[in-house]
Amino acid sequence: MQGVKNMIFSWTSPVKMATRIDKEACREAYNLVRDDTTDINWAAFKYDGSMIVPAGHGVDYADFKSLCTDDVRLFGFVRITTGDAMSKRAKFTLITWIGENVSGLQRAKISTDKTLVKDVVQNFAKEFMVSDIRELEEDYIRNELKKAGGANYDAQAE
Repeated sequence: MQGVKNMIFSWTSPVKMATRIDKEACREAYNLVRDDTTDINWAAFKYDGSMIVPAGHGVDYADFKSLCTDDVRLFGFVRITTGDAMSKRAKFTLITWIGENVSGLQRAKISTDKTLVKDVVQNFAKEFMVSDIRELEEDYIRNELKKAGGANYDAQAE
């Protein structure tokens, strides 16, 4: 037993890093979408290992949708112009995309990881969690934002 006290036990086990977010870079992308003086209407945030980082931003919603593939999970902050005959306004949404081929463990982690994104993306009218590309249709998102927005004066013209 005397030799046991000097023994060092070592083993290797995979150490999972806690997810982190590049707050400054993500906040910069978020602010570009919120800025009324730019045409940028979406920003995406992806996983780079255990770090959430900007995945891009742009003016064409179709470009955002093209990032949403079956093997990725990402977050999108999107500006959609809504309104009616009386007023037009920008509405913002947070979209969580989980591709169909994303593993169960990654699916489970995305809910807790979303809190990191919400520390940066704080102002939005509606949140979507999507894994079916059809639910990313711009008209569908716009209609859901309209419903969340309250009064619809266009209904009087129908």
